[in-house]
Amino acid sequence: MDDFKSSILTLITDTSTNLPPDVRRAIARSAKAETPGTRSSLALETIATNIDMACDYTGPICQDTGMPTFYVHTPVGANQLHMKKFIHEAIAEATKLGKLRPNSVDSLTGKNSGDNLGSGTPVIHWEQWANENEIEVKLILKGGGCENKNIQYSVPTQLEHLGKAGRDLDGVRKCILHAVWQAQGHGCSIGALGVSVGGDRATGYEHAKQQLFRTLDDVNPVPELAKLEANIMESANKLNIGTMGFGGNTTLIGCKIGVQNRLPASFFVSVAYDCWAFRRQGVVLDAHSGAIKRWLYKEDSAVIRMAMKEGISLTGKEISLKTPITEQQIRSLKVGDVVLISGKMFTGRDAIHAHLLDHDSPVDLRGQVLYHCGPVVLKENGKWTIKAAGPTTSSREEPYQGEIIRKFGIRAVVGKGGMGAKTLAALKDNGAVYLNAIGGAAQYYAKCTEEIEGVDFLDFGIPEAMWHLRVKDFPAIVTMDAHGRSLHAEIELASGKELENFAEAAL
Repeated sequence: MDDFKSSILTLITDTSTNLPPDVRRAIARSAKAETPGTRSSLALETIATNIDMACDYTGPICQDTGMPTFYVHTPVGANQLHMKKFIHEAIAEATKLGKLRPNSVDSLTGKNSGDNLGSGTPVIHWEQWANENEIEVKLILKGGGCENKNIQYSVPTQLEHLGKAGRDLDGVRKCILHAVWQAQGHGCSIGALGVSVGGDRATGYEHAKQQLFRTLDDVNPVPELAKLEANIMESANKLNIGTMGFGGNTTLIGCKIGVQNRLPASFFVSVAYDCWAFRRQGVVLDAHSGAIKRWLYKEDSAVIRMAMKEGISLTGKEISLKTPITEQQIRSLKVGDVVLISGKMFTGRDAIHAHLLDHDSPVDLRGQVLYHCGPVVLKENGKWTIKAAGPTTSSREEPYQGEIIRKFGIRAVVGKGGMGAKTLAALKDNGAVYLNAIGGAAQYYAKCTEEIEGVDFLDFGIPEAMWHLRVKDFPAIVTMDAHGRSLHAEIELASGKELENFAEAAL
């Protein structure tokens, strides 16, 4: 097993930086289906550029590399203890190299382990098989934003916009459509679903995640489920949620449904939501040497290029903002405007928001931009450098954001997925805007970062620290303005009305 550790490191690196061909094809189809010049079209153009950049630079496609989850098939008698040790070492090495973000946090102390190792991390599922000569290892990296949009239904139940969901396939259909609607842009749509019908609460979620290892273009061997998957795809893409929740013709790129037996008293529909940065890969290893014999999700050596050209299309109508930004500049903006930010930008996630609520800021935030981002950062030759820096889901900061805007005079908040009524009121009262960056476009935004000028709260861990960034022409879209308008609220309302059209749809 001399090559086992290096094979796992290769698997981790490829999974983090190189989307498989079935996912690339699905995203390319989505881009062609969008109307040129729309918000969703711009988002998909950015996504395509980011996918190519990640592959070219061998950098994380998305800065949130999630909870590494392995599924391993081994011959009878294989030493799983040794393999677990090698997997842990490969995880730590990948983190050190910047292929994974340090994501393992002690749930009691809040301390980040720094190497993605700790109680319960990484997740490894073991199963023996009859093949004596090969080991199969599959890996999925599913970020926290889409993990938070997982949902489980106990039917019968009453669903908003859809009415009663019963214990039949039509009830399952309603649950899945509701799962798509509730995700909106928070989980980085365009997304894919793994669904489990049956099981108990624990096995339901696990079985749902396993469905994500099916290729997006396969056909379910169970005819009833194949029909249901096609129905969900057709219906979901009529909801007009679109990429990033901006509105658009494609909301879902895949729906894969499995079924398990259940208890008579329980009927669960479990949904694992995954984002467009659909990072799953697998290898078959030689059982004796641990060397890679073949890849599971690579059809050939050629990589499908995604972007039509370098960079993204600019219309000349973009609005340049240089920090610090004035209230007058902010109040001139409206929903739909595309801005290009240059100057300072400060990152702040969950720990920073909780801290600032009751403490002073270490920097003057008046007129500044607060970026909901937990980057991948490495120290090279004594200097911090950004390796991946896309936005995180903003809704987690809703309990804090309005008060922090008022307290510190912040003029713009950048994130993804939008925020709620309390933040919208604070934007209007204080002359601030919410800017939606493209979720998952971690390489694209890393290249907009000229340098790191400093850092505070490093003891919170790299993702949660306040990084002082200097950016140039950082693109984002105004989706909540200082006049009380929220694109996110409008899309949620409109898509909810569309959802009602499928309450009685027959399979």
